[in-house]
This record gives sequence, C-alpha cells and structure tokens, in this order.
Amino acid sequence: MLSHIKLNKPTLIRWKVYIDRARMYIGYIQFFMIGIVFMETFRNEPFGQLIFQYIYISIPILFVLFIVGSIIIGYLDSRFGLREEELRNLSSSNPVLRDIQRELSEIKQSVQHLEVQNSSET
Repeated sequence: MLSHIKLNKPTLIRWKVYIDRARMYIGYIQFFMIGIVFMETFRNEPFGQLIFQYIYISIPILFVLFIVGSIIIGYLDSRFGLREEELRNLSSSNPVLRDIQRELSEIKQSVQHLEVQNSSET
C-alpha cells in the first residue's frame, strides 16, 4: 500500500495539515477529560457531592454552561480583535505574504503614478 506513495514536499505538507486538524480534535477530547478530572477533585466537597448526587441533571447543565462560556470567550476574542492581530503578526512573518504585500504596494504606486500622469495630460 505505501509503495505507491511519493514522499515529496507537498505530500509531507498535506500530512502535516491532516495531523494539525487531528490535533485540534484531540485537544477537544483532552479539554473534556481535564474537566472530568477537575470535577473529580470536588467529589468530596459539598458542591461536588451535589453535582455527583444529581449527575443526570448536573452534567447537561455543566455542558450547556461550558458551551455558553466558550461562545462568550470566542465573542470577546473577536470583539477585542485578538485573532485579527494574531493573523496580522503571522502574516508579517510569512515570506509569501510579505512578497504579495510588497508587490501590491508597487502596483498601487504604479497606478497612482499613471493617474497623476493621466490627469496632467488632460
């Protein structure tokens, strides 16, 4: 099966993308497991006993609270522009995007030069 797979740069990059996507989903599972471990630490506390005594009610409520809390955190992240700033910083360190940005600036200067030249001729 592996004999027909070429190990070249595009194949390795594609595999890296697949691994990164899987890592994101594994992160969700890890986060859920950390929540379970966190709840287990409160098992002998009054609040934890209440949770575990009514587990069929408390788990769905905690899950809904987790979803709502995640949405609020995501909203605040978007509202304060943290993601945009992160992407701006990443793009400034990306050589391909820097080249595109430089070429766009050159095109813009050329268009401005042509507009000035056109307006002076008429």
